[in-house]
Amino acid sequence: MPRGGKAKTRDEPERRCIVTGDVQPKRGLIRFGVSPDGQVVPDILEKLPGRGIWVAAERSALLKAVEKRLFARGAKQPVNVPDGLVDNVEALLAKRLIDGISMARKAGKAVAGFEKVKDWLGRDEARILFQATDGSERGKSKLHPPGGRGSFFEVLTASELGLSFGRERVIHAALGFGGLTERIREDAIRLSGVRELDGGSATEEVKKTI
Repeated sequence: MPRGGKAKTRDEPERRCIVTGDVQPKRGLIRFGVSPDGQVVPDILEKLPGRGIWVAAERSALLKAVEKRLFARGAKQPVNVPDGLVDNVEALLAKRLIDGISMARKAGKAVAGFEKVKDWLGRDEARILFQATDGSERGKSKLHPPGGRGSFFEVLTASELGLSFGRERVIHAALGFGGLTERIREDAIRLSGVRELDGGSATEEVKKTI
């Protein structure tokens, strides 16, 4: 049994991506729904009613779904794809990740700042190390990920990490062990696939929804 969490099962729900045709666990896909007026709507929480349309959590797959008009095929009806759909998906994923880290912080499962993160790493209390995409490379190189698959992410800007901790900017953050951390890890993986990691971010879009 993994530390701080229940044993994982391989019987995970699977869905087929409308772009690649591959069947894979839902955690690697993004669900879309269709509103009553026929508009494609990202369903990040997977709670909207009706038939779900699934796309791999990769920016290239999302762009292809839009360009090739694959949403209509997946919905089996004419649909309207709003402008900026892929950027909206990125902003929603970023907000979910930021909110998740905030929840972990309130539960005492997340810390920020070089010294606190270094302490957690040194005591093997950290499951995941987050570092800001726009932080100093020299400073970031002094901290090493705890190890293991999905134990390090560089997908949020300092401003976005700051939102999780009620600060203007955060460069280093660490999450402890537990079920919430594993959910956050999956969210970070999905955002990593959708976000163009070249300094861009959805910070302003995220702020509008908070």
